Amino acid sequence: MAEDSFRFLRGTFYRWAQVWEEFCPSPAAAPQVLAVGDLHVENFGTWRDSEGRLVWGVNDFDEAYPMPYTNDLIRLAVSANLAVALGHLKLTSWSICNAILEGYVACLKSGGRPFVLEEEHNWLRAVALGELRNPEHFWSKMDELPSIKDVPKSARRALESLLPEKDLGYRVAHRVAGIGSLGHERFVALVDWQGARIAREAKSITLSACAQKGPKRMFYSEILETACRALDPLFHMRGRWLVRRLAPDCSRVELTELPRKVDEKRLLKSMGFETANIHLGSGKAMNAVRKDLARRREGWLHEATKAMTDSVTADYEDWCKRHA
Repeated sequence: MAEDSFRFLRGTFYRWAQVWEEFCPSPAAAPQVLAVGDLHVENFGTWRDSEGRLVWGVNDFDEAYPMPYTNDLIRLAVSANLAVALGHLKLTSWSICNAILEGYVACLKSGGRPFVLEEEHNWLRAVALGELRNPEHFWSKMDELPSIKDVPKSARRALESLLPEKDLGYRVAHRVAGIGSLGHERFVALVDWQGARIAREAKSITLSACAQKGPKRMFYSEILETACRALDPLFHMRGRWLVRRLAPDCSRVELTELPRKVDEKRLLKSMGFETANIHLGSGKAMNAVRKDLARRREGWLHEATKAMTDSVTADYEDWCKRHA
């Protein structure tokens, strides 16, 4: 987290959950939906649906929890602001907020639609499938993972439940990934199958940081099942384990992987649209969201984003001083 403020944001959702209502009192009073929680610009990736089609969207719901719909919009915009400061994006804060809101509102009006990257969204497919996601690079990284023998029985059962055949001789490796989820155990089953490699990951899931103030339950499965989404058939909860396929085209898209000439406004508009795809799973609550959004004055997201960007930056600088 010491590397930069963007990584600090990703790794400290617990802190965001503690303070954002204080800095954004009006948005924090907005109607609640089943929200992503720790949404940010690197919380998007690709997967294959049941028809084998490539899909793009939010790919991590570790902190899913009932929250004001505004939380996801503000946090997404703050993460983009911090990315600009690091040179990963080149937009102004106003442009960022306007693009996110434009996409969000467009999705609400349309009733939602998943981003299936087949005959449509050619530009987004080019963004999602960067050079670093080629098979050689991906499997080279998998090969470098250290083997581990001390694997919880429940994790092995979770991994085996997603393998294509029984009694496959697989290797289990330990994987470290993410920032906010660094404390989560991750085990990867690697095996040669029918002429090529496959990988399955089991990641331990815990309660959202928001559960400090609310119901002590997880919402991962619920948010997946209710959102406007083309589901990955190889993505399941098995007890406390999230088990999923790993592949070159089934992973998170990082800012450093983006093409040099990406249309940043269009990308952020798509992120706003996808955020609404998730929120639409809250059904009747979306009527209140639409009314609330229509009542908000122009610039509300920009003001809230500035307040939280300043808050995160101050926390980051203080954290760096204390850990120097």
